[in-house]
Amino acid sequence: MSKQQPDDAMLAGKMVLVTGASRGIGRAIALACAAAGADVAVTYRTSRSAADDVAGTIRGLGRRAEVFATDASQADDVRRLAADARGALGRVDVWINNAGADVLTGEPATRSRAEKLDLLLAVDLRGTMLASWAAVELMQQQPDGGVILNMSWDHVLTGGMKGEYAQLFCAAKGGVYSFSRALARSVAPHIRVNVLGPGWVETAYGSSLDPATKQRITATIPLGRWGTPEDIAYAAVYLASDAAAYVTGQMLLINGGGVI
Repeated sequence: MSKQQPDDAMLAGKMVLVTGASRGIGRAIALACAAAGADVAVTYRTSRSAADDVAGTIRGLGRRAEVFATDASQADDVRRLAADARGALGRVDVWINNAGADVLTGEPATRSRAEKLDLLLAVDLRGTMLASWAAVELMQQQPDGGVILNMSWDHVLTGGMKGEYAQLFCAAKGGVYSFSRALARSVAPHIRVNVLGPGWVETAYGSSLDPATKQRITATIPLGRWGTPEDIAYAAVYLASDAAAYVTGQMLLINGGGVI
């Protein structure tokens, strides 16, 4: 195992659920949790084949994997997911809300500003809230409680970018950050709630940028590179593990120092 991967005992015996785990950061989180010893439930919205590929890789690591179709913006889907995950895994120790709307690439990028806002609020904010509440209801019935991790954005702390996309993402992801802090107070000490705050990460959007723009962004990052999905995943494993047992209501910035 690579030295930079999580220890294979960090999440030993844990049951972890990751939404939006068929690609990108969600995929990396699901695989890192499995490498750290967890059994993993992965969810997808449209690509069953990609989700099955993730599950197959997890099983290849010797861990159990379950796959569920879920639209995070739909309350009925989220309720069904909680029940199905508990039925399949027996319990959910860690629930990671990674599912988010992509309004930067593909067809959604051509939509109007208001349509992009509606999509981000429905999936990223409302979906995270619905899933967090479902996780709380499930974990309150478990003697050992659980851990909830939500996905925000480092720039919500500073409003450090200008432009339409920054405004849209600050609205949705800033809501996730504030909601998560309020939730952490509400459900402590039985359940811990923390937030992942990625910066510039090599996903589909980064791949679509022209080299000059990408280099200009890289120059603003003190560590001199874009993050990888694995960088986010390893932070998720830490926050999900007992090593972070005294951490709740916090956002961990994984951004190479881009926002300090």
